[in-house]
Amino acid sequence: MSNTFCIYSEDQPGVLSRVAALIYRRGYNIISIAAGPTEIKGVSRYTLVFDGEESTYDQVQKQLQKLAEVISVRNLTREGNTVERYLKLIKVKAPVSKRPSIFQTAEVFRCRVVDIGADTISFEVTGSESKVEACLAALEPYGIVETAGSGQVSLARSGLKSNKDK
Repeated sequence: MSNTFCIYSEDQPGVLSRVAALIYRRGYNIISIAAGPTEIKGVSRYTLVFDGEESTYDQVQKQLQKLAEVISVRNLTREGNTVERYLKLIKVKAPVSKRPSIFQTAEVFRCRVVDIGADTISFEVTGSESKVEACLAALEPYGIVETAGSGQVSLARSGLKSNKDK
């Protein structure tokens, strides 16, 4: 089973490679890494998803926390109740005769047009992993030319408490 970690670190060169190396050395496969600056100047945030054995997640979390530049590490999977999103850019073959049906298909997935060329259209789709994968499958018959995507990004929910929490 995969787990999602949220790692805050000082914005320093090499931190991401040390984080990835720590996971790699344990023989685990990183499924997704998304990295970027935070609302705090000089602090970066990494969302890291990897497959491992349930018994090792606590150990990995402790070892990540020991890295000099790391400020905090949270296992969002263990905390539960998160918001997860993926972004995918999809370039599709789009002869003029097929464009109405391509636009109709893209609209079902709330895709946003980001570029139109003479024979291709590029869309942006965001959502859950299953939504993004379903969108790709729906556009596949038209001919996907190229795709690029972010990894998973996640936030712990901070919304209202449910009735079961009362």
